[in-house]
Parts: sequence; structure tokens; C-alpha cells
Amino acid sequence: MLRRCIRAYSSATSSAPFRLAVVGSGPAGFYTSHRLLKDVPNVNIDVYDSLPVPHGLVRFGVAPDHPEVKNVMTTFDKVAEDDRFRFLGNVTVGSSTNAVSVDELKQNYDAILFSYGASEDRHLGIPNEDVYGVESARAFVAWYNGLPGFDTLKLPLDDTDTAVVIGQGNVALDVARILLSPIDTLRKTDITEYALDALSRSRIKHVHVVGRRGPLQAAFTSKELREQMNLPDVSFKADMEWIKSEIEAAQPVLSKNRPLKRMMGILEKGSKSTSTDRSWSLEFLRSPSEILTDADRTRVQGIRYELNRLEGPPLGAKAVGTGQFADQECGLVLRSIGYKSLPMEGVPFDARQGRVPNSYGKILDAEGNEVPGMYTAGWLKRGPTGVIVSTMTDAYETAETIVDDLKESRPMLDGSGKKGAEGLTEIFKSRNIRPVSYGEWKRIEAAEFAAGEKLGKPREKFRSPEDMLAVLDVSCS
Repeated sequence: MLRRCIRAYSSATSSAPFRLAVVGSGPAGFYTSHRLLKDVPNVNIDVYDSLPVPHGLVRFGVAPDHPEVKNVMTTFDKVAEDDRFRFLGNVTVGSSTNAVSVDELKQNYDAILFSYGASEDRHLGIPNEDVYGVESARAFVAWYNGLPGFDTLKLPLDDTDTAVVIGQGNVALDVARILLSPIDTLRKTDITEYALDALSRSRIKHVHVVGRRGPLQAAFTSKELREQMNLPDVSFKADMEWIKSEIEAAQPVLSKNRPLKRMMGILEKGSKSTSTDRSWSLEFLRSPSEILTDADRTRVQGIRYELNRLEGPPLGAKAVGTGQFADQECGLVLRSIGYKSLPMEGVPFDARQGRVPNSYGKILDAEGNEVPGMYTAGWLKRGPTGVIVSTMTDAYETAETIVDDLKESRPMLDGSGKKGAEGLTEIFKSRNIRPVSYGEWKRIEAAEFAAGEKLGKPREKFRSPEDMLAVLDVSCS
């Protein structure tokens, strides 16, 4: 019924298209576009990204040994085949001198969708967190996945045999798995060559994945835990007696929660590999309190934890410090405690929650009022949680909000006769902005495929925008 209504609305109004700008070309932007192209016949969508290449988290966040997750790019390719869709890569939206401002987008579009994700990581806030050997999991993932700007990241992979990962979500297990995976397995993926070279020389044999609560409160999923348990020639270490007692005590809860019960079964079963040179562990009830360093305070040598106890029901248990501490030696610490979004000038932002305030994707101002023609999707909308399927559901919700606003003729951005990207042509010229189309992205991708084929891998990603644009024989703006 909703689709029929919007089509009736579209045909009854002027033939002028409904022009939508999308800021961010990751899964949230593409999935919202996918639904709108299906439900709104007269929509014209321009998707902007600061990089010359699209797909965001799918390209730069998904682990290289998870190619099946990246298959969604085929769906995105089909979205881009629609004549009403246009990709404008290599165009930054924001307040920098060579960017297009939000106000300039408002002048040329009926509505704007902000889906630029979460590009910063959260910090532990403990002493010595800034010394060499302490890094974010986000930066490590960006390094091995080839996000421009991270190819020069320095990590002490050949200086230590022990790494600690703070956090117990899927990203934490991703980085632990990459650190311990056989190098010949990684060679068959699209991991970057410079990361392969560094990992081939890595001395790391032990990875401790540390959380402040217990096994029932861990944020990783069964799939990632099973993969970790099945790493070849890597044993699993943990306080199994305590884990079993926690699982036994939670049986009334587990009997009503099949996914959690399944995951606890995998954890209780453990790994088939024993007495190996390499190992990983899950350590619970530990909150980092200090990074331990060498005498010059220039590099990490260990980490100090406050030991916790749990209070409250199993699924809502809170970690409470006991005042007791324990030290652990290590030469690398990767914090994996979440990402956060950054504000953009001209867009309401809740700094405390680290996201854009909204109601079902419709952006709200500081007083909680809906902002006409302004929408959000993905991590910027809900916070950095969930997997790509969660983002699809989230994006479809925002799309439905836009469709409903059109159906009800709710106000959009001020002005009429909007021209979309055509209205920005002079701005592009004056600021030396050279947009990259989706067809041109496919040429860049073909060059990556060709480079990867020579190396016996799916693709070899270009390290910089300059290298990407060189494929098109143009200079970087």
C-alpha cells in the first residue's frame, strides 16, 4: 500500500525528480539507496565519498579471510547500474577548504542522507596509552585492509611474542585471528602486500583477548568464535573450570537464548589443538588500569589490570573493581573497545552518545524537533554496533521514513528546482575537485584485480588516492 501511495504521489506532482545526496558510500548508504530506488520512481541519488573508491566498511573493515561477507559488493554494483544512481568519489563533504559544505549540498538537493560511519576509535584513558606498541584495532584493521593513510603504521610485530587485545567483540577476534593465521593462508586473500611482509616476519605466538566482564557478556558471535577455535596449530587457553561454572549457573537463561547457548557450547568445547607453539586465550574480569613501559617510557612492556567481580543478573551483569591488580607482560596492545563518529558542521550531533540524534533515521535538532530533509543511517545513526545485516535493516528503516515523508508531503530542504551534482560543477572546478564515477571505480577495481592476479590473490588494493587516480590518468585534487 505504501509503495502504491508514493507512486501515486510521484505521478501526481511535477516531473522534477526528488534529489537526494548521500554522504558516505558504505553499506548504509548503498542499502538505503537500494530501497529508495525500488520504492520511489522519481528519485535521483548522488552518493558522495571522500575516497575515489566506494563500499566503506566492506572494503576496509571486513577481514580479508572473510570473502563471503564482501559478496555484498555485487549487490552494490547492481544498485549502481540504475540510471537514477550516481557515485561521486574523491569528493569530501565538510568544512575543509577543498570540500563541499553541507550548506552547498542543501542548496542543490531536496534531502540529504548522512551515512559516513564511525572513523575514530575510543581510548582506554589510562597512563602511557600513547607509547609505541599501543594501537587501536581500528588502525590495525585499516593497515592490513589498505585504507589510505595507514600503510606506514609502525607495529612491533617482530619485537615481541605476546600481544594483548582489549575487548571481546568480533573485531577483537578478527585481529587476533590475523595475528595467528598461517601466512600462506593469508597470501590467498586480498590482504595488502606490505601487511603480508610484516606478518611473515612477526614473532607473535600468543594473543590474549581480554574483557572486563565474563563469558556470558562477551560481544563476539558464534561464527567468529568457532573460526578462532579452529585456527590450525593454535591452542586455546582459559580458566575452563570457572567458565564451566559460569555456564552451569546460567542454564535457566541459556535455555531461553539459543544463540548464546550455542556460543557457550563452542567456548566450553574449546580447541582441538593442544600443546602447540602458538596460542590464544580469553581472559575475563580484567579492566586495564595502566600500560607498563620501559625505563624511558617509550614502548610497551606490559599491562596492569584491576581484577573485577560481576554483580547483577547474567545478561545484565556489571563489572565492579575489587581493588586487586595483576600485571601481564606483552609487547603489543591493541584496544578494541569501540568506534565513534565525528560531528560534521551543519549536522546536529550528540557528543555524549557519539551519533546523530534521530527518530527512525529522521535527524532531530537539539530540542528534539525533526529537521526537514535531513536523514541518517548506519553507525552514525545507531552507534557502532552490529554486523552488515544489521546495517541493512537499519538502512531500510531510514528509507521507509523517507518514503513516508514523501507520501505525507512533509517539508524537505528549502528551495525548488534543485540541480543535484550539476549545481556544484563550478564549485568542483574552483576547488580542483575531480569526482570519480562508478564506471571509473570499476576501472580502478579492474587494475586491482590484475595486480592481484600476478600475486596469486583476489586483488591488490592501491595504497593511496593518487595511485587510484593514476589508473584514470588524472592528478589527485
